[in-house]
Amino acid sequence: MKNPQLPTKRVLTLDAAKQIAAAAHAEAKKNNWSLVIAIVDDGAHLLYLERMDTAQLASVTVAQEKAFTAVRFRRPSKALEDAVVAGRNVVMTLPGATPIEGGLPIVVEGDLVGAIGVSGGTSAQDSLIAAAALADFV
Repeated sequence: MKNPQLPTKRVLTLDAAKQIAAAAHAEAKKNNWSLVIAIVDDGAHLLYLERMDTAQLASVTVAQEKAFTAVRFRRPSKALEDAVVAGRNVVMTLPGATPIEGGLPIVVEGDLVGAIGVSGGTSAQDSLIAAAALADFV
């Protein structure tokens, strides 16, 4: 039996995750914000985590959950937050959903390769840092 033709899949590497996190760190530092940055692969497995000095401990978990949400649902975590704010409270019961702004999928040429989650500031600040980190990457 011949081997079936399998598609080629893009993957997020540790070096790429570190590059994204470094961009997030630089933007956070520029704004004097102390945050937690989590980068996950397309299976929502943690690749890289950085807790900046004085960032609150709870943000370690929240940053990861925002990234997990962005990759699992293939959309920014803010999309789920917006649904809840609009009255769609059932979103809060979805397994693996953290409807809090600050998680963004990492998409390269149409392929989902992972996600970034940022926590420790306001939700808008977290989202700004995540977007800035991805601006030069994707």
